[in-house]
Amino acid sequence: MSNRRDSERPKAEAEIEREIRQGRAFSLGDAIARAAGPGALKGESPVSRVQQAETEIKTWLRSHLADGGGPLEVVLHRYVTTSELMLENLEQPLVALAACCRRVLESEGLLKELVRNVDLEWGRIMGERPHFEKEGIPPRADDPYTIDLVRNVLSRVREQLAPSKE
Repeated sequence: MSNRRDSERPKAEAEIEREIRQGRAFSLGDAIARAAGPGALKGESPVSRVQQAETEIKTWLRSHLADGGGPLEVVLHRYVTTSELMLENLEQPLVALAACCRRVLESEGLLKELVRNVDLEWGRIMGERPHFEKEGIPPRADDPYTIDLVRNVLSRVREQLAPSKE
């Protein structure tokens, strides 16, 4: 007798589900959820951990850099999010940001390369020819991103991200 009730239950549930679905449109989200099966995202965010880390870095940079949304933010974000350091610190992306800043500050070559990329991004955004610094020649007065300026910004970023010593 219990076998008969068990076999009727799925039929009754299917009938109720059909009635509910008659009144609503079928969406792409419904199709994805149905294909994934029940509980596919249970306890998990639909946003990958990498995307979450990238967003956390972008949000922090946007709110802490003077050129929020500008070339320095774009290039620094790209530099950090494509580094091995970020993949090693997905749970603490700001640690990766601080480590990348430290790495750049410790290498004059990396600093110059970063500034060159920022100048290129500035030129692309502004539709102008970028201002590149040349060895032994003082930077132009209208150069918005000099090596010294970027060095100071990266130093401030590191200081702000350093753990407090309380």
